[in-house]
Amino acid sequence: MNQSNFSRLNQYRSMWVLVFFDLPTETLTERKTAARFRKNLLNDGFAMFQFSIYMRFSASRENAAVHIKRTKNMLPKKGKVCIM
Repeated sequence: MNQSNFSRLNQYRSMWVLVFFDLPTETLTERKTAARFRKNLLNDGFAMFQFSIYMRFSASRENAAVHIKRTKNMLPKKGKVCIM
C-alpha cells in the first residue's frame, strides 16, 4: 500500500465537532434567537447531547471545517458559544 492510500484510510482523521453554548433567554426575542440557533444546528446534522451541547461526527478534518464555519456564520450576537 502506498503512502497516499494509507493516509486516506487513516481513522484518526475523523473527529467529533462539539458546540457548547450558554445563550440568554430572558426576553421573547432572546428565546427565539436561542431556539433558532439550536434548530440551525439540528438542520446542519448536529445531535443534541445535552440541552446546550450539540455534537456532530465528521469523517475528515475538511468536513469538520465546513461545519465549524457554518456554525460560526450563525452565531447569535449575545451569549457564549464554544466550538471544539
